[in-house]
Amino acid sequence: MVRLVTEPLSREIYNPVQRDRVVFIKTSSETGGELTLVELQVSPGGGNPLHFHTSFTERFMVDEGELGAQIGKRRLLLHVGESELVPVRTPHRWFNSSTTSSVRVRVELRPGRPGFEDSLRIGYGLARDGLVNSAGVPRNLLHVAVLAELSDTRILGPMRPFNTVRHLASVARRRGVEADLKRRYCT
Repeated sequence: MVRLVTEPLSREIYNPVQRDRVVFIKTSSETGGELTLVELQVSPGGGNPLHFHTSFTERFMVDEGELGAQIGKRRLLLHVGESELVPVRTPHRWFNSSTTSSVRVRVELRPGRPGFEDSLRIGYGLARDGLVNSAGVPRNLLHVAVLAELSDTRILGPMRPFNTVRHLASVARRRGVEADLKRRYCT
């Protein structure tokens, strides 16, 4: 009898383009959907564009370094031990303004978001496989659409045109692209 042995999903993922690292501390499935908790290590100069989510709150808790953030119109610099809650549908972004030191922050999503967890695994996997541009954006528009849909992310500002590809998520599902990405990076 042949017995297949599968390795569990890695709890740590790395994005070589952004040089960010994510450790899954608690997943949505482990908390009965209550929350997702990850540790994020942001490299010097790293960050993300202004965006919002429609179905979950996000809390940032700084463990090491200083995390810059914009939440709505407020601009903040969070220090070790400080945290900030981002309500649903609130425009926000985070960044590391240091040129020499990483920032380590815990990010808590409530309720837990398995799709967001999958989007991290897929996005970082695509980066590892060289399938993103120098800004970390997938070269394939169907991949962009899948990530936007799974992560429940709406981009604001100069990168807002990426929201127009969201309608392609249903095309990606019909063509099996989403299933293939999940199979490749989430199992």
